[in-house]
Amino acid sequence: MRAILPKSALRRATLSGTLLDDADIQDTITRLLYSLSSRTEVERYLRIFSTANKFAVLKVGGAILTNQLDELALSLTFLHRVGLYPIVLHGAGPQLNEILEREGIEPDYVDGIRITDAKTLRVARRVFLEENQRLVEKLESLGSRARPIPLGAFNASFLDREKYGLVGRIERVDKEPIESAIRAGYLPILTSLAVSDDGQILNVNADVAASELAKVLEPLKIVYLNEKGGLVHGGTGELIDAINLDEEYDDLMKQEWVKYGTKLKLREMKELLDHLPRTSSVAIISVDQLQKELFTDSGAGTLIRRGYKLFKSNSIEEVGAERLRAMLRENDEEVRENRKTVAQIFSELSRSPYTIYGDEALECVAFVSHPPGEVPILSRMVATRTAVMNNVVDSIWHMIRKDHKRLVWTSRADDENRAWHFENADGSFTRNRRSLFYYGIQDVGEVERIMRSLEDNNRVERAYLPLNARKPSNVRSYSTMSASAARPQLALRAYAKLASTRGYATSTGPKRVALIGARGFTGRSLVQLINEHPYLELSHVSSRELAGLPLNDYTKGDISYTNMGIDDLKKLESGEEGDAPDAYVMALPNGVCKPFVDAVRESGAAKPNGHGVIVDLSADHRFEKEWVYGLPELYNRDALRSAKLISNPGCYATNTQMLIAPLLPYMDPRIPPTVFGISGYSGAGTKSGGGRTDGGSPVTYPKLDPASLNGGVRPYALTDHIHEREARHHLSSLLDGQKVEVAFTPVVAPWFQGIISTASIPLREKLTAKQVKELFQTKYGDEKLVELLSHVPEISDIAFKHGFKAGGFQVHSGGDRVVIVGVLDNLLKGAATQCLQNLNLALGFDEHAGIPLA
Repeated sequence: MRAILPKSALRRATLSGTLLDDADIQDTITRLLYSLSSRTEVERYLRIFSTANKFAVLKVGGAILTNQLDELALSLTFLHRVGLYPIVLHGAGPQLNEILEREGIEPDYVDGIRITDAKTLRVARRVFLEENQRLVEKLESLGSRARPIPLGAFNASFLDREKYGLVGRIERVDKEPIESAIRAGYLPILTSLAVSDDGQILNVNADVAASELAKVLEPLKIVYLNEKGGLVHGGTGELIDAINLDEEYDDLMKQEWVKYGTKLKLREMKELLDHLPRTSSVAIISVDQLQKELFTDSGAGTLIRRGYKLFKSNSIEEVGAERLRAMLRENDEEVRENRKTVAQIFSELSRSPYTIYGDEALECVAFVSHPPGEVPILSRMVATRTAVMNNVVDSIWHMIRKDHKRLVWTSRADDENRAWHFENADGSFTRNRRSLFYYGIQDVGEVERIMRSLEDNNRVERAYLPLNARKPSNVRSYSTMSASAARPQLALRAYAKLASTRGYATSTGPKRVALIGARGFTGRSLVQLINEHPYLELSHVSSRELAGLPLNDYTKGDISYTNMGIDDLKKLESGEEGDAPDAYVMALPNGVCKPFVDAVRESGAAKPNGHGVIVDLSADHRFEKEWVYGLPELYNRDALRSAKLISNPGCYATNTQMLIAPLLPYMDPRIPPTVFGISGYSGAGTKSGGGRTDGGSPVTYPKLDPASLNGGVRPYALTDHIHEREARHHLSSLLDGQKVEVAFTPVVAPWFQGIISTASIPLREKLTAKQVKELFQTKYGDEKLVELLSHVPEISDIAFKHGFKAGGFQVHSGGDRVVIVGVLDNLLKGAATQCLQNLNLALGFDEHAGIPLA
C-alpha cells in the first residue's frame, strides 16, 4: 500500500493559515511528511532541496488540471509551505482537443507534434491562459503565493512552418521571470507558449518546453506528472519501473506500442539527459506520488536515466588515484572532518588483496579487502547524493553480495544511516559506540571467533567482541552508508610511492615542520595537508592539553603531542635536541605568540643561515613591517620566497581584501565599502573536552555549536573587528599608502566551516557588471586558487575546498555601486591552505605543492 499524505490534514494546515503563523504551518506540514518515510529521509531531502537554487521542474499534463486540480494544488502547497519552489510548466492538450472537436476541427499530429494553424493557435492561447489562471487561483486559495507566467519565458523560431504550421522550436529560455518570482516568494507557473523575435506566438509541445527549461536551469529533480503514474508498457500493460536509456532506448523506439506522444516523450527525455550530467534523471509519476518521489529513497512511478556503467578493480592506479582522492575528500565524512586522511585509506587498503567497486562517474565507491582464508571486510562505502537518488548504491551493493558470500563491516552506533546497515545485514552487535554488521555467518560462536581473529590481525578496531549478538529488526532500507575500519600507520615506502604519483617535481629531501599549537581545527587541517605533502613532514606537534597523546591522523611516522615551552623551543632551534626544524608554524591564540617567536629567533641568530622559517597564524604580527604579510595573490610573492618571518592573514581579512582589491582604483574615497561576512562556527575555535575517545584520541569541541545558536545567526564584534583593521592596513599599501577605509560586520552561523562575504563598494566612476568582472579576471586570471563564478556563490561552493571564489558582480542601476559576493573556507584558504602556500614559497617549493587544486 502506497504511503499517501493525508489530504484532509493538509487542508486543515493550509486553510488554518490565519490562525497559525508560517513557522507553525511549516512545522506541521514537515511532520506530516514523516508519514511517508523515516524522519531521516525527509530531513535529508529537505536539506538537499532547500539549498538548491533550482529545486525542481514539474511538467503537469493537461488532464491533471481537469481531473486532479485539487490534488495538484495541495501537493504544490505542501512544497511551498516547507520553503521549496518547484517551477511548474503545464500543458492543456485534452482541454484544447475538446474545444477544437466542438468547433469541428479534428486534431492532427505528425511525429507526435500537433499541427497548429491560426485558428488552432487562437484557441490554444485562450485555453492555456485560462488553465494557467485556474491553477494560480487554486494555489492562492490554499494560502500559497503563485505567479502566472503564460508568456515570456520561451523565445522560439518556426520548427517547420510548411509541415507543422505555427509550432515553435525553442531557441532561448529567459530565466529572469522565473527567478524573479522565486526571489519574491512566489511559485512560478508557466505554459508552453513561446514568442518569436518578431512577436509571433508559437505553440510548443509541453514535454519539449519542460526539457528545454531543465537544460537551462539544471534542477535537482525533473518530474513529469501524468494520470497513469508513469509510463505503461504497451505490450504487458504494466507500469515500467525504470528505463536505462543507454541500454534500452534503441530497442524501445522500435517497439510497436511506442508511437505518437510516447515516442516524442522518450526522444525528448533522451536528448535532455544526454545534455545533463549522467547523474541526472527524470521521474514520471502521478500527482499523489509527488511527495513520495521527492522525500523517499524508494521513489515512485517511472524513473528514466541514462544508466550507470559499473566496474570493479583490484588496483587504485587502474581506477585513478587522483579521481578516488577527489571523491573521498569531497564525500567521505571522516576525511572531511579531518579524522582520517586519504593516504590512510589507501594504506589500509593496500595491506591485503582488495577490490574497488564503483560506477564510471565515481558517484559511489566501495572498498572490500579479502585476505586469503579470511572473511572479507567492507572497509568503506561512500556515495554522493545523486548516487543515492538514482539507486547506484543498491546496484553496487548487489555486485558486492554476488562476489562475497560472507562480509563484515562497521559503523558508528549513532550513524544516521543505521537503517541501511540493519536492512542489509544478517546480524549485528554494538559495543563502545561502534556497531559491527555481518551477513553469511549464521552461528554466533563462529561470529565471535571471526571477530577475535579480525581484531588480533588489526583488521577491525578493538571494540567489537559481542555482548549480545542479535538478528536485526525489520527496518526500512536507506541507500547509502559510510563504513570505517582500523587506522594503521602508513609505511614510509608506501607514502613515498603515493607521493611520487602526484606530479610534483622531485626534491632534495623532505623539509621538517614543527607545529606549535596543534589542537584546534586549523591545526588539524594543516596536519592533514602536510600528511599528503610530497616535500614536508612534521617533526614536532605541541599542545599543552594533549601532551602524551598520539597524533592519530598523521601517517608519515609515529608522532605524539608534546608540551613545548620557551626553553624547549630554544633547545630545539639551537640543535641541542637534534636537527632543528626547517620551519615553525605558530598556531597559538592571539597575544600568546611573541615569547615563542623570540625563543626561535634568539636561538637561531648565530646559525649560518639564521633561524627556521616562522609562520604565525595569529594576528600578533600582521601589522609589523619586519614580517612579510602572506597573501600571495595580492602581496609580496617574491618577498615570501626569501622570508623568515611570515604573518598569515586572517580568514575574514583574506575574503575582504580579495573582494575589494581589483576595484581599488575605482572606489569613491569619500564612502568606504561595507562588507557583511558570515562564518561557520568553527571560526570560533575549539575547547577541550577534558578526556579521550574510546580509541585514545583527544576530545575537543567547538566553542560555539549550532545548539547554542538556536538555528540562527549571531552578530558579534560589531565595530573595530581586528580583521577590519587588517584589511584597511594592507589594502592601503596597494594605493601607495593612501588610506583605504573598510566597514566590516561579522556574523557566526550554524554551519561548521566556510565564509561568505558580501561587499558593497561605492564607485567614483560608473562601471558595468561586465567591466567589473573583467577587472577581476585581469587581477586573478592566472591564480590557481581563485575561481570567478557566473552565479552568486554559496557556502556549498567552497566548504572543504582550498581556494577563493567570487561571483554575483552586480552594479546598482545608477552605475555607482558594485555588489560582489566572495567565499572561502575559513580553515583552509582562510588559514591552513594559505599557510601551506607561504611555507612552500619560503622553503623553495612550488607555491601550490600539496594543495588539491580540483
